[in-house]
Order: sequence, then structure tokens, then C-alpha cells
Amino acid sequence: MRTIGIVQARMGSSRLPGKVLRRLGGRTVLDRVVRAARDSGVLDDLVVATTTEEVDDPVVAECEAIGVGVHRGPVDDVLGRFLGVLDAGEDDSDAVLRFTADCPLLDPELIMLAADVFAATPSLDYLSTSIARTLPRGLDVEIVRTDVLREIDKLATAHHRTHVTSYVYSHPHEYNVLGLTLQPDLSHLRLTLDTEDDWRLIEAVVAHFGDRPVPVRTLAGWLAGRPELTVLNAHVRQKELTQA
Repeated sequence: MRTIGIVQARMGSSRLPGKVLRRLGGRTVLDRVVRAARDSGVLDDLVVATTTEEVDDPVVAECEAIGVGVHRGPVDDVLGRFLGVLDAGEDDSDAVLRFTADCPLLDPELIMLAADVFAATPSLDYLSTSIARTLPRGLDVEIVRTDVLREIDKLATAHHRTHVTSYVYSHPHEYNVLGLTLQPDLSHLRLTLDTEDDWRLIEAVVAHFGDRPVPVRTLAGWLAGRPELTVLNAHVRQKELTQA
């Protein structure tokens, strides 16, 4: 199975503008996401999908600096951006691993596990760890068959184009969808980057573990003894699906 990874990244953010290029442990947030995706060992190619807006020129510059391919497309039509990456590719892929550039604590082992399950189940159209959430927000993995991603281009409108894959898992009677869960349930942890309080927690994690990806159980075990850190962003609520 030929698999391409696509990282959506842009400087615009309603709650934390410029977050993808903030520096953590000597790397940008985007660089950490790219490294985790590559370290999984399951990708045949990896591309960052950003926008054509001038404000995202620094994202393009960072991609060049860290040696990852970049494609520019519409601001709000993120699905269109993903399809632009696929159309620009030299070889057809069988599956797309979708990443967002606000997950600097992404675990390569989880990416590998999800990809292995997807590859072992040929009938699957889509797999995600967030359908029945047991992982911390910020460590989720999702994979979709390339032909399904192309198919929903004709069907997805409004917020489904912003969230790329949401049309698929919102129509489970039309597609073979699998929710991958892991134990223990660590869904109470929030390890994504969307607010300054998220940043304070993630900075503390990186200050302790340094410039390396950390397995989710190791990270969760460390945080279990540090409630003063997990409380920092416990109040933050994720945007609804219909919100941009």
C-alpha cells in the first residue's frame, strides 16, 4: 500500500495565530509534526499543504528549511488543498494519512499502529482514533483511502471541506469506517496546541523530555503525577465540527 502523509498548516488561527511556527526545544511546532510523521516509517511521501495567502510565505520557507515538500491552495477549502497535493504527485497513492500542524507531541508509534491496522483491513475506507476517543486530543491519527477522498470532493460542502474527512465519518452507512481505541483511556488529557494555556502545558512537556517524540504511555504516566500541569488547559473546549 502506497501511503502519502499530508500536514495541513497555516499561520492563521483564531485563538493562537502563528502557532505552527512557534519554537519548541529548538524546532518549530511544524518541524516536530513533520519529524513524528517521518519517524513512523509508514510514509512513502510527505507534503505540507498550506495556503496561497502571503501570510503563509513563512510556512513555505520553513518547509524548505526542514526539507519537506509543500503545496499551496485555498484558505478555507482544505479538502481542495489535499486534492491539490494528490493531483501534483507523480505517483498515485492508495491511502492518505492526515496530520494537522498543531500536534507537536504526536507519537510515531501510534501512527505506525494505525497504519498497520488500516493496511491489514483492505475493506476499510477510513480509520481514526477520534471516533471513540481514548487518546489525548493532539495525538489522534486518521487514514482515508485516496479514492474515497477524491469521491467526496463531489459531495462535501461547507464545514466538510474545512475538516477534510468529516463527510466520510458523518456518513458511516456509505463508507466502511473503523474507530481505533487503545487502553487505558487517556482522553481526559489535552495535548493539542490551540491556546496559550495549551502552549504552557506543551512547553513544560518539552522542557522535561527534550527534543524527541515521547510514547503516549510514557507521557501520560509523567503527567499523572503533575496535576498542576494538566489543570493548565483542562478548561479549554474544542471547537464544534461546524465551526471553522
